[in-house]
Amino acid sequence: MKNPVGHSKVSRTGFLCTIVNLKFSIFFFCLLPLVCISIAAPAPSSYAITGARLFTLTGAAQENATIVIRDGKIAGIGAQLEIPTGAQIIDAKGLEVYPGLFDPITQMGLSEISAVPSTVDSSETGLYNPDVVAATAVNPESAHIPVTRADGITDVVAVPGSSGMDFSGTLSVIGGQASAIHLAGWTSEELVTRRSVAMVVNWPRMATRSFDFATFNIRQRPFSEVKSEYEKRVTELTDWFERARHYAQAVEKGSRNNFERDLKLEALVPVIRGQLPVLVFANRSREIKSAIEFCDKQKLKMILAGGTEAYKVKDLLKSKNIPVILRPTLRLPDEEDDPYDRAMTEPAELSSAGIKFAFASFDNSFARRLGQFAGAAVAYGLSHDEALKGVTLYPAQIFGLDKELGTLEVGKTANVIVTSGDPLEVTTEVRYVFIKGQLTSLANRHLQLYQHYSQRP
Repeated sequence: MKNPVGHSKVSRTGFLCTIVNLKFSIFFFCLLPLVCISIAAPAPSSYAITGARLFTLTGAAQENATIVIRDGKIAGIGAQLEIPTGAQIIDAKGLEVYPGLFDPITQMGLSEISAVPSTVDSSETGLYNPDVVAATAVNPESAHIPVTRADGITDVVAVPGSSGMDFSGTLSVIGGQASAIHLAGWTSEELVTRRSVAMVVNWPRMATRSFDFATFNIRQRPFSEVKSEYEKRVTELTDWFERARHYAQAVEKGSRNNFERDLKLEALVPVIRGQLPVLVFANRSREIKSAIEFCDKQKLKMILAGGTEAYKVKDLLKSKNIPVILRPTLRLPDEEDDPYDRAMTEPAELSSAGIKFAFASFDNSFARRLGQFAGAAVAYGLSHDEALKGVTLYPAQIFGLDKELGTLEVGKTANVIVTSGDPLEVTTEVRYVFIKGQLTSLANRHLQLYQHYSQRP
C-alpha cells in the first residue's frame, strides 16, 4: 500500500523496533572498544620488586636487591637482574620482602560466624569421619580470607573437626583430612594447594572436670566413668586403623568382587602406609605420651597439635622426631597455677631441645595476628630467625610443602609479601601481597569499616 507521496507505509510497531535496534547497535559499538581493551589487557604475568631489603630465609638478608616474578614462580633474586620486558616494576626502596606467612591450623573458609550454624561447615556428625576433606567445603567468598591476607598471611591449612575459638559442632575423634590452601582465588578449587596434608585425630581426654554451658557451672564426673570412656575411644580408634590395614590388603591382593568399597577405610589407607601424617590434637603431657605410644604401635607419622605441655615431654618428642604446632602465645594461662608467661616461653624451650615447631592461630578471628604470636615468643627467649621460620618455612616443612613454599628461592611459588618492616611487629604495614605470582588486593571488611566510620562527622 502506498501513501500519498509514494512511500511504503510503516507501522508504529515496526518504527519502534527500528529505533530500539538502532540504539542497541550504537550501544554495542560504543561498548566494543572497552571489551577489546579488557580482553587485550590481562593482568601482568611478570613483576620486578626492586631496591628492597630481601629476606630469603636461606641465608643473610640481601640489601638493595631485586626479585623477579614470572608466570607464578620466582624467576630471579639478586642485585643485578635483567627485568623482563613488560614486567610491572614495584619500587620497594626502604621496604622489606619476605616469604608469605603460613598459618598451619585454621578453620579458614569452613566457619564464618560461629554463632550462626548455617555459616559453619567445620565438622560432620559422628565421631569417625576420615573421608571428609576440608577442601570440598572451603568458601572462597569468606570475609575472613581478605582480612587475614591483608596482614601478610598467604597460606593456611583448613582443618576440619578441630577445636578452636571459631569452632562449633561435634568434636570428632577422627575429624577428617586437612587441606592446604592459599588465600586468593575465585573458586575453592583455585584456592587449594594440596587437598590432603594430614588426617585429623582428636586424642581422647581424661578430664573429670568440665564446664557445663547449660548451667554455667563446673561439672564433676567420677574418674572411673571418665577412664572407661577414654579406654573405649582408644579401643575404637585402634579398631579403625586395624580395619584399614585389612582393607588395604584386600584391595592390594584380592579381587574387587570379593569386598565392598568402604570410603572411610579407603581414606585411612594412605595414613597406615605412612603417606599421610596424622595431626593429633593433644595438650596434657599424659595425653601426648599416650598419643605417641599409639602412633608408634600403629606405625603412623605424627604431628602434634596444641601441645600445651609439650615442654614436659620434649625429650620424647625429640627422640621420635615429632614436630609441634603450637597454640597462640597471646593467651591466658591454661591452669590457675601455671606461670603467666608459660605460653610465651614454651617455643624457646622446644627450640633449645631441637624440636621443629610452628605457630598457629587455631581459628579465623585472630589468624591475622599470626606474626605477633611469633613476635611475643622472641621477647621470651626465642631467636628472631627461629620465630620467623616458625610462621614461614617450618609449617611448610611439617606438611611437606617446602619444595613450593616457605622461602624465597628461584623456582618456588611466588607467595611474597612486601612490608614496611618486621612482619612479627604489630606496627608493620603490609604494602603488597603476591599469591601465586599475582599482585593481590589488600581490600577487606576491616578496612572498609575503618574508611566508612573515619568519615563520620
